[in-house]
Amino acid sequence: MADADKPVATTSENVVEKPRRRGCVGHCVRFWWVYLIVLIVLVVILVPVILLVAVPKIAQSKLDDAELILDGITVTNTESKRMTMAINSTIKSDGKVHATIEPFLGVMYLEDLEGHVPFASINFPETTSDALQTVNVTQTLDIKDEDALTTFNTWLLANETLRVTVYGETGIHVKGISRRYPVTFKKTVEMPGLQMLAGTSVNETSINLDKENNFNATAWIPNRSKVSFELGNATFHNYLDGQEIGTVFIDSLFLRAGEVNKYKMRATIEQSPVLEALGKSPACDKNKGWLDFQIRGKTVNNNGQDLPYFANALSTANQTIPIDIGGTLQRSLGITIPCGGLGGGDH
Repeated sequence: MADADKPVATTSENVVEKPRRRGCVGHCVRFWWVYLIVLIVLVVILVPVILLVAVPKIAQSKLDDAELILDGITVTNTESKRMTMAINSTIKSDGKVHATIEPFLGVMYLEDLEGHVPFASINFPETTSDALQTVNVTQTLDIKDEDALTTFNTWLLANETLRVTVYGETGIHVKGISRRYPVTFKKTVEMPGLQMLAGTSVNETSINLDKENNFNATAWIPNRSKVSFELGNATFHNYLDGQEIGTVFIDSLFLRAGEVNKYKMRATIEQSPVLEALGKSPACDKNKGWLDFQIRGKTVNNNGQDLPYFANALSTANQTIPIDIGGTLQRSLGITIPCGGLGGGDH
């Protein structure tokens, strides 16, 4: 019984657990083949997706964001079925993607005319994605659609501004990637128009009594556009008070862009309507001998070939040009037309 009353001594043992391995060291060692398969799948799927989808989209986006600046167009050697066109332009981009754009055939059309029928096709050279790229092209063009070219010339003549689009399918090569990516080059530029040659003036005038070429002068013709034209010999209908009174001739006409072009002109006109107009109001009082003449395109011929794509555009509207006929008569012939005409009396 005495032993039962003694306290019982107990002992406990603290067992330290072995530290567990963290991370995937053990797991990866055991399942390395799973990770290898996943890596291969990622390479097989993601790399083609990047090369086939992402890179072309980035390249097209960069091309879309680039700006085409039209510096000037010069049209020379004009014939009935062909011409030489020189285009000077600049392409601006951020220059962040280093790439080369293949040469391509680009068509040009009026953006705001439904149908987008090309009036010219140009072979553009290889270009790069440099931040500033100069692109100059000179090419002899066959005129494939005379109506479309005439329409472009008409819009250029009549409008203050017009929009022209250059469109072509080409390919792009990104530096470091051997693959070629198809892209679309489409740029629309706003061009200044000729505004019906408003501001044209006739100076250094002289009159004689011959039946032909009885009026001579210098025509000052502004060209506000960026397009220079070699027209050749041009003739114009000449009107006074709504009546056709003769023909105006300008030879070897070349309208240079951004200049006031000065050319000798001559005209064969009926004298009676002019003298009659000088003898009545407003020429004989308010305008002091000035008459408003209208001209409208008639023919354009260069090196023996008719150029209807110019002539038809010039014939679409009349242009009014005031001329000091009273002063010209006084200087050339010493004649002054009083109110009421040469027969005298008030009119």
